[in-house]
Amino acid sequence: MRLLIAAIGKMRGRAEAALVDDYVDRAQGFGRRIGFADVALQEFEAPRALSGEALKKREAELLLGPVPQGAKTFVLDERGENISSEKLAAMLERLRDDGAPASVFLIGGADGHDPALRDKADHLISFGKATWPHLLVRAMLAEQLYRAMTILSGHPYHRS
Repeated sequence: MRLLIAAIGKMRGRAEAALVDDYVDRAQGFGRRIGFADVALQEFEAPRALSGEALKKREAELLLGPVPQGAKTFVLDERGENISSEKLAAMLERLRDDGAPASVFLIGGADGHDPALRDKADHLISFGKATWPHLLVRAMLAEQLYRAMTILSGHPYHRS
């Protein structure tokens, strides 16, 4: 199963980009050993000519573009469930074992997600009640995917 982070906005060489790249590389290394073919990040430039609901709708179209047929979608949203690292690992393990081709994690723009995208999500998840910078959310998500891979492979990185 492939894991993909699809996000609105581009990091362009910032410190967060190095952190995301590091965790994505680590997740790939562990993931390949346990049935996860790839972990990747795909970024989309936010359309500058749009605003409000039209912007959110266009961002949803961009985010859904790389979602392969049969993939499960995880939308990161403040209204989502605040899940533990262990639960995320278990969810990914179950999806892998059930034959899902991919799990795609969608991070919207500054104005949030289009309601239709949230409604279509397989899973709506949150990193708590605090508001996080979107670039930092990518790093946090990449670390959680790495942590999930270590949990599933029995590595001591996650000390629960």
